[in-house]
Amino acid sequence: MIISDSRRSFLFAGTVFLVGLMLYFVSACYGFSYRFRDSRGVDIVINKRPARVVSVVPSITETIFKLGAGNVIKGITYHTTYPAEANEKRIVGGFFSPCVKVIQEINPDVLFVSKFHVQLMRAFAHSNCTVIDLETKSISDSFRNIVILGKLFDKEKEAQEIVRQIKDDFQLIRNKVAKIPLRSRKRVIRLMGRDSVMTPGDDSFQNEMIRAAGGIPPRLGKTGSVVPITKQEWVKFNPQVIYGCGQDRIVAKKILSQPGWRDVDAVREGKIFFFPCDLTCRAATNTGYFVKWLAARLYQDNYATKEDQVLDEAVFRSRDLSLPLSYIKGARILYSHILDFVNKTLVIEFKKPLALVSTLEGHRHGIKVVGNHYSPPPCWAIEHKWGLKRIRRRVYKAIHVDESSSSFLFTGADMDNLAVEYQKYRDMEVCTLVTAGVKSNAVGMSADPGRYYEPGTINIIILPNMELTPRAMTRAIISATEAKIAALMDLDVRSHQSPKINQATGTGTDNMIVVQGSAIPIDNTGGHSKMGELIAKTVYKGVREAIAKQNGIVGNRNVLQRLKERHINIFELISVPPGPKKIRKIDLVGPVEQVLLDPRYSSFLAAAFSLSDSYERGLVQDLTEFETWCRNIAEKITGRKIQQMYDLVSYKDLPTVMKMALNAILNGVYMRGDCVSP
Repeated sequence: MIISDSRRSFLFAGTVFLVGLMLYFVSACYGFSYRFRDSRGVDIVINKRPARVVSVVPSITETIFKLGAGNVIKGITYHTTYPAEANEKRIVGGFFSPCVKVIQEINPDVLFVSKFHVQLMRAFAHSNCTVIDLETKSISDSFRNIVILGKLFDKEKEAQEIVRQIKDDFQLIRNKVAKIPLRSRKRVIRLMGRDSVMTPGDDSFQNEMIRAAGGIPPRLGKTGSVVPITKQEWVKFNPQVIYGCGQDRIVAKKILSQPGWRDVDAVREGKIFFFPCDLTCRAATNTGYFVKWLAARLYQDNYATKEDQVLDEAVFRSRDLSLPLSYIKGARILYSHILDFVNKTLVIEFKKPLALVSTLEGHRHGIKVVGNHYSPPPCWAIEHKWGLKRIRRRVYKAIHVDESSSSFLFTGADMDNLAVEYQKYRDMEVCTLVTAGVKSNAVGMSADPGRYYEPGTINIIILPNMELTPRAMTRAIISATEAKIAALMDLDVRSHQSPKINQATGTGTDNMIVVQGSAIPIDNTGGHSKMGELIAKTVYKGVREAIAKQNGIVGNRNVLQRLKERHINIFELISVPPGPKKIRKIDLVGPVEQVLLDPRYSSFLAAAFSLSDSYERGLVQDLTEFETWCRNIAEKITGRKIQQMYDLVSYKDLPTVMKMALNAILNGVYMRGDCVSP
């Protein structure tokens, strides 16, 4: 066969392209080489992009996900639940007691550890796995770590952008704090400890964060991540603001009511604040976010005044959404500065004025725009003081919306975590938009007391294509609420006030808008109607998706995480009985966590969760067979018959079934030969 010169040139060019493409991918995987020194002073050389990563350091895990490299992560601790994809990763235990065997089964090419993980370092010292320690002693260390991880995972631009955003946040706060006289700056201390009061050392990144927020931390002449503080030092410093993470409530309740400890300005004036642990205890990708929040708590009154603002209140970015309904003119998320912080607003415009029913505003007519507005945490304290009417007026002005023809919901759930669900049956269509957060104020209605009011945590906007009558709009609220509760029940979301006993039915601040629609009139949206079914399906899926995005709560999450949601801490749970062989509580934490990584025992505990809820409601009354099951579980864990079961549970408020199940697991671990002699 004769090949023409032109065809020969074409084939040659195609071959060169394919070879070049192959070389590109080979180079991307194998031609990569990166050398750096980790926190131990060890020279790390990586000659291939990591593809199988285990991280037992939550701040490193957080950063890898934030960079967009979460696909390489194969194992994490149960402390990481966000983003939602973290729940798809294999759990290797807790931070202090990760399981070597599970990590070996994953066979990682890179393992991220901290200085506390001596056992892991030894176990993988002579393996093909590269062990890396990226300790964060300072904020500059966190920047360095973000850049290193960006280079490792081919996300250098993303890493630089994260660092830039944090530095921009710091600069914003510096500009705001500069308006506050030095004599008015607050003395601030981070509360830590369990049985005694502790605080970060002078060189800790946590004190850097206090200074970045415009506060004055103590100088105790002590260095380290956690140091003791005496009552005399406490009183001498006289903090005006005390803050900690959720777990620090224990020491606050136990000690800050005692003489001396309570005799400081912060305690007298009730200036004790608690923030999420993943913000207070890490210097990572959210450091700037936390510093803004802390600064807003320190200087709430200053930040509320127009004179102290440094940014114009206006929209600076917009992101379009596509909603498949004929009467929708346009939909978008607007990003604006309000009180100098980034607010996010869902805005949906109609082609003609419509009626609606809102649980926040009642029946409205002539509405051209509906929406849902997110205020970030730094704004919350200020806006709670202002009230909804003033907030609404300020938001509408910033985004240029006419209050008379608009109806909005307001929320603390991030609009970037919005869920949009669509269902269609013949000519019927429903589009539902949901934001949801259930970490801080989920309630079990009829069981928990009502204590306060604030608008919007699970917010739902229902857009049908058919024209709903006033009766149908109102009835749709019931169908949607039942679907929302079903989603919460199926996820086993717990009441924040009584998590050991009650499931949540909502958050206590939920709101909903049902829009009239524009097509064939419909008078029924109840549970037996097709429109009611479509509404329920979109709400159910939307609530589940929004909770997963906002809180990382999914149906198949680890049983250790579900213990945390019930406010059950394994260390605090354990009560070691006196005996000839002394066992420390901390020595049992790791073995208990590792037992619960075994599907046999995690499934037993998951079954106990369900049985406990049924028993507390009187649906189950006889626990004889469950008691036998508990003993069998304990004996299976320990590997032999147990003559006497000890009471190893310290919690006094545990429901009966939960106490039996957890006591069985504790006895099984305690009685094993590696823990105590027979």
